[in-house]
Amino acid sequence: MRKYPVYTTVLFLFCLVLLPREDFGHSCRLLPAPALYGDSIIGPGVVPVLVSGQFSFTEGAAVDRRGNVFFTDQPNNRIWKYDTDGKLSIFLEPAGRSNGMYFDKKGNLISCADEHEEMWSISPRGKVRVLIKDYEGKHLNGPNDLWIDNKGGIYFTDPYYQRDWWERKGPEITGEKVYYLPKGKQQPVPVADDLLKPNGIVGTPDGQHLYVADIKAGKTYKYHIMPDGTLSDKQLFVAQGSDGMTLDNRGNVYLTGNGVTVYNPQGEKILHIPVQAKWTANICFGGKDKSVLFITASEFVYIVPTLVKGVE
Repeated sequence: MRKYPVYTTVLFLFCLVLLPREDFGHSCRLLPAPALYGDSIIGPGVVPVLVSGQFSFTEGAAVDRRGNVFFTDQPNNRIWKYDTDGKLSIFLEPAGRSNGMYFDKKGNLISCADEHEEMWSISPRGKVRVLIKDYEGKHLNGPNDLWIDNKGGIYFTDPYYQRDWWERKGPEITGEKVYYLPKGKQQPVPVADDLLKPNGIVGTPDGQHLYVADIKAGKTYKYHIMPDGTLSDKQLFVAQGSDGMTLDNRGNVYLTGNGVTVYNPQGEKILHIPVQAKWTANICFGGKDKSVLFITASEFVYIVPTLVKGVE
């Protein structure tokens, strides 16, 4: 008689005894471990649920302490709020053509304000303070995505994408890099300059590692974060690039582009979530317990209930 791992047997019994037949149907079967692992992120049969399709291009998903999600409609120059009760409202307009965003520990929304290649801090009441307006007197390419470490320092990617609202027609600085802005400083420091086009970025909750997606090269790298904020020990994590990124409380890495692809901490693909849109741009976990995956995808935003939680 074939023997199954303990976790497989437990799941099988759970399906038979605890789950209603109409909810689980005939999919309660013994599966290989990778499939079980993927299914433990989202329930069987769960698909993205459309919230709204009233936008031009959505980006910048970020969650506050209460689980409210903020995101941008960059062409329309707005930041929207999707609260924990499922209500949509405009938080800020105009919004500096905001792109990637992230909340700091004080509740300020830190934004890659693409209109003038700046970094903003936006208070809960919508008051704007410019954190970065240039690099050594020259315009940055266009801050794209960011992550804030436990010290309050900001890592951000700076690829060049020509925008319709810019007067300039080319970059003023050399290279497309990853920068670090130490807390309290006004000038960022380059910490990675060997990428073709860095885009998505996210760090681990313990502050030890930073993931950076090189979207042009089609690769995502993992770095060790040094005590001074510099990066070392660059390693290829997966041969897939990404727009926005996020992590869950199991250390899984969520990449975007063609839907959402999830990799475990070892770089093994464990799940793909198809999304009905031309491009999936960004993601974060929201909701009162941070278990709802919020997806920005072209003119749409979607939610996916999960069995995991996001991390700060």
